[in-house]
Amino acid sequence: MAYPRRDSCLRNDSYGWHFQYLAIIGLALATIVFFLGSLADVTSSYRLAHYKNAVSVVATPLEVIISILYVGLVSVDKELVIRLPDISLHAVPSILLTIDYLILSPPWTRSSSQSLTWSTALAFTYWLWVEQCYRNNGWYPYPVFDALTTPWRVVLFAFSGLLMAGSTASLNFVYGALNGVDRKRTIK
Repeated sequence: MAYPRRDSCLRNDSYGWHFQYLAIIGLALATIVFFLGSLADVTSSYRLAHYKNAVSVVATPLEVIISILYVGLVSVDKELVIRLPDISLHAVPSILLTIDYLILSPPWTRSSSQSLTWSTALAFTYWLWVEQCYRNNGWYPYPVFDALTTPWRVVLFAFSGLLMAGSTASLNFVYGALNGVDRKRTIK
């Protein structure tokens, strides 16, 4: 199957536009976090800071798993993903959001079960979105999806949901270790 790797016109004209790519969705969420955070700082708005933190609860673990999945897939076979600038698109948002959470933000209050529920729901929602884009475009945004059968796609997206929940738990653990936060108070 031919993938529109180099011809951006195909992606620009395709159903879902660039938002069929998880990396672009993560980058958009990271941009929203930093925009709201900057606006909250400039205006001293508690409400904007609250919104920024609410988006960060999703964006930060998502960016971490985007980085992990990208590195993992590239290490297995470079043809499974669309190779884009590694540092700027995959690593930098993950690193900056992690620093923002660990140093500049209050602790997240999402429980482990809530994290697992949200993460799995997001993973399977993205899968539904990918399938919708495939039905309209005739190609998957990432070659790995075409290489997998439907049962293996279920495994991939379930694993991604677990990985995102694990990312949330790990970030919370590190946050507690750095900031001395009582874990029972942080994860309710």
